[in-house]
Amino acid sequence: MLSGTIAYWSTHVLKETNALTSAAEYCAPVWSRSAHTSRVDVQLNSTVHLISGTLCSTPLPWLPVLSNIEPPALRRKAATDKLVEKIIKHDSWPIQPDILNPPLLRLTSRKPLWLDLQPVDIKSRWRHNWKLAQVVNSHLVCDPTVWQPGFDLPWFLVTCVTL
Repeated sequence: MLSGTIAYWSTHVLKETNALTSAAEYCAPVWSRSAHTSRVDVQLNSTVHLISGTLCSTPLPWLPVLSNIEPPALRRKAATDKLVEKIIKHDSWPIQPDILNPPLLRLTSRKPLWLDLQPVDIKSRWRHNWKLAQVVNSHLVCDPTVWQPGFDLPWFLVTCVTL
């Protein structure tokens, strides 16, 4: 990219390309229960700040609503649910007995995949979490899963990238 170019982006285009979330969901069923997921979330939040054009002082619960991208924890849970569903369908996979008949939990610090096998509907869970959130002006948005008014308005991003 040339220095000082003007790029025309909309959040709809960025979401459709899945540039942000595909890298964050890569192997999410394996690392999503790690103690270090907060470090990944910090990077995702800063990227969503950039994409949505919000200020850094924007409360974190507002970021998914303003960008119309599901919260990272829910996206990771959906990726895990998809993997578990795929494992259950394939009888010949060696991991299937471990999921369906899990071994005893040996270390209390571990959070294995089979402790939470209930599939979750992302949209309904997001609505539920939004209703419970203690966020200033949350009453302005009844349903966080729908595009907010003005979402499709274009915005210009002036980049000063040097190689």
